[in-house]
Amino acid sequence: MPDIIQLLPDHVANQIAAGEVVQRPASVVKELLENAIDAGATKISVVVKDAGKTLVQVTDNGVGMSTTDARLSFERHATSKIKTAEDLFNLHTKGFRGEALASIAAIAHVELKTKTEEAEIGTKICIEGSTVVSQEAEVVPQGTTIAVKNLFYNIPARRNFLKSNPVETRHIIDEFHRVALAHPQVAFSMVHNGSDVFNLPPSNIRQRIVNIFGSKTNQKLVPVTEETEIVKVNGFVLKPEFARKSRGEQFFFVNDRFIKSPYLHHAVSSAFEGLIRDRMHPGYFLFLEVKPTTIDINIHPTKTEIKFDDEHSIYAMLRSTIKHGLGQFSVAPVLDFNKDSSFDTPYEYSKKSPVLPTIEVDRDFNPFKEGGAKSGGGFTKYKDKSTNWESLYVGLKGELSGSTDETDVTQIEFESEEVTGRLFDTNETDSGQLTFQLQQKYIISPIKSGLMVIHQHLAHQRILYEELLRNMTVKEAVSQQLLFPMEIELSKPDMEILQKVREQLEHTGFHFESFSEEKISISGIPVGLNDSSAGKVLDQLITDIRDEVPDASFSLNDLLAKSMAKSMAVRTGTALNKAEREHLVNRLFACKEPSVSPDNTQVLITLDVTELDKRFM
Repeated sequence: MPDIIQLLPDHVANQIAAGEVVQRPASVVKELLENAIDAGATKISVVVKDAGKTLVQVTDNGVGMSTTDARLSFERHATSKIKTAEDLFNLHTKGFRGEALASIAAIAHVELKTKTEEAEIGTKICIEGSTVVSQEAEVVPQGTTIAVKNLFYNIPARRNFLKSNPVETRHIIDEFHRVALAHPQVAFSMVHNGSDVFNLPPSNIRQRIVNIFGSKTNQKLVPVTEETEIVKVNGFVLKPEFARKSRGEQFFFVNDRFIKSPYLHHAVSSAFEGLIRDRMHPGYFLFLEVKPTTIDINIHPTKTEIKFDDEHSIYAMLRSTIKHGLGQFSVAPVLDFNKDSSFDTPYEYSKKSPVLPTIEVDRDFNPFKEGGAKSGGGFTKYKDKSTNWESLYVGLKGELSGSTDETDVTQIEFESEEVTGRLFDTNETDSGQLTFQLQQKYIISPIKSGLMVIHQHLAHQRILYEELLRNMTVKEAVSQQLLFPMEIELSKPDMEILQKVREQLEHTGFHFESFSEEKISISGIPVGLNDSSAGKVLDQLITDIRDEVPDASFSLNDLLAKSMAKSMAVRTGTALNKAEREHLVNRLFACKEPSVSPDNTQVLITLDVTELDKRFM
């Protein structure tokens, strides 16, 4: 039998390795940013075109590379970070495998420009699919500039699997956030398709969070800090009232490296237990500092998962630190036994012993004795008034009827509730239709065959969904004007999302006076929406669009209508009167699809009389 095992060619091995390291354009941004941080850069700029599919360029002012190092950096497993196997457990840098540049060069056109501080002239290298096309000397500033063009040009299948530009852009921004948050002392800037997205000056952690997520984030932050021999915890958690249904602003950093840890996330969630509702997720920006020898980073190709030597202790310390932070800033509820100051012993009597009071008792006192008790000795003399009780009713009839005749007791009417013998009021049957509310969640209506049970929240979602969708297509929405314009602060990425759907929002009834970089002014909202809920509706809308980001205009209208219908629908636990219940039922059966919600959840069920009869057999 001939030998069948053979070594793979270098370009094939590089493409296989690239599949692990470079999954999408955001992976390129992550690797290049981390290389710039390791190079000691204090200023880093990122330029992206077409969500990274056409260009990803990262420029830094770090130490740069010599001509030999520049050429060797694109070889597999070539690195300056480690030299021995023991170094893997004492890492102080972002990268250490030496696979990033080699993997990127295998699937893209790469142009590298670099120069050290000592060198008079720099180096320019062009690589296409792991092949060096050119290498020449060029005048460049100190630092390194890497431009990655035409990503996955030689792997069309991988390129076809990429998502739409908005989705890929969202992933790039997420990676940018993770690196920028971990290094607030470094200035970052980002440009996408010629427009500035971020311009972050050097700052502290709190200022960096505010600069990224908007000024409104500042009031949400609760600082937490603790230092022990095992771990040093520092950072911020969001106040419980700002918890969200989706996992948005959740960041864990261990030794300035972003990680994902469901185990530590559970520690944070348990610290918020009792402060947030079920299925709500808290936000946090937590920085953990541990000894490099107590963690293993080399367990995942993307290095976003690490292993702790003593994760149980870190879990307990993280949980107690967050609880202490929430309690220290009066966010968590506490048992407060406030005592009345009147019960305190006066200062001048604090050292005196209590004196037994003297009590005088009239042992001959008899309240039923003629003439009452003795009047002497400080006792009250009582008078027997039992013989004069009839005088209380003298003139009563005269006051009531204006005459002096005696009162006819049989004509006096007493206030009392009328006993009807009915379970429900008779006015419920005036319209010929009975509707009842069960646990302020379901509307029960009798039909010929039995009973119909309607979920009021899902039913209202269906009603609002079709109404909003009709308004966005027919453009006949009605807006209610606000007496004073409402201002809402948003981050730049959220403002971009809202700007894209501005026209559709105006068709639903929103009226925007102005759009600035981080603030919008609203002068009109859809009819039926409370002005206090407008901000929550827009926040939920931005979150839904960020998670799904459709391409087609119809899909965008559909997503917009779904999101707004969920936010505006009447909530479970809201009491509805008879008119509101019947109006909701009538509007539901005027819909095209009354039986399902916008998310295809069942809205109503029917209980046949035969099913009820079986329960009593």
